[in-house]
Amino acid sequence: MTSGSPDTPCSCDCFVSVPPASAIPAVIFAKNSDRPRDEVQEVVFVPAGTHAPGSRLQCTYIEVEQVSKTRAVILSRPSWLWGAEMGANDHGVCIGNEAVWTKEPVGEGEALLGMDLLRLALERSSSAQEALHVITGLLERYGQGGSCREDSTSFCYHNTFLLADRTEAWVLETAGRLWAAQRIQEGARNISNQLSIGTDISAEHPELRTHSQAQGWWGGQGTFDFAQVFSLTQQPVRMEAAKARFQAGRELLQRQQALPCPTWQGASQQK
Repeated sequence: MTSGSPDTPCSCDCFVSVPPASAIPAVIFAKNSDRPRDEVQEVVFVPAGTHAPGSRLQCTYIEVEQVSKTRAVILSRPSWLWGAEMGANDHGVCIGNEAVWTKEPVGEGEALLGMDLLRLALERSSSAQEALHVITGLLERYGQGGSCREDSTSFCYHNTFLLADRTEAWVLETAGRLWAAQRIQEGARNISNQLSIGTDISAEHPELRTHSQAQGWWGGQGTFDFAQVFSLTQQPVRMEAAKARFQAGRELLQRQQALPCPTWQGASQQK
């Protein structure tokens, strides 16, 4: 879905269902998007490739080092940039991203877009967990930043990602070069334009908590809640509106999980 008039419903959300929540013996992944309505969106297939040692890769704004082999991917992408809003690769890895704003300043200088990170992860990973390592490694080295609009209006944000493969999913949420991740091995999960990882953190940037203390956002004692620590006190309208979407999505998934699923019960999980 693309953005239009103020009365037009807009939604930028990702969903995943992992057995036994799924009605079939498979991981189900979905995403919708609210990119500008006049932006050209392409669905493209990029075959696997091999690359010479020392090769460089031009992303939307900057170059990064190329890897020796890249996987075949299918992408849904704005035509003007290199990266993608969502996609899947030939190993069954699927990724979608969402815009967020945090207490960390947004980088307007040229760096990797979240959509660049998404495509790079698909081209370089064989599992959701490996894709997470690709994104966090590139984030640490190059950072994220630059306008995510084709027109002259600057529109910059941080990113959250939902990554899934045939057996599990990960939620990865970022604040500048910092990040926290949550592993999803069963059940259903959704993300919207807001931070959603609280205390259930499966992996994190090694300096996440010390940085939070240094900034005075966390006292260093007791439970560490990523969303609470890094969310803005006064959030952009887009993020405030996402609260209702996120809650509605979560409730919908919970209701669907409660329904009987005779079509898959007793079947082995798809590998």
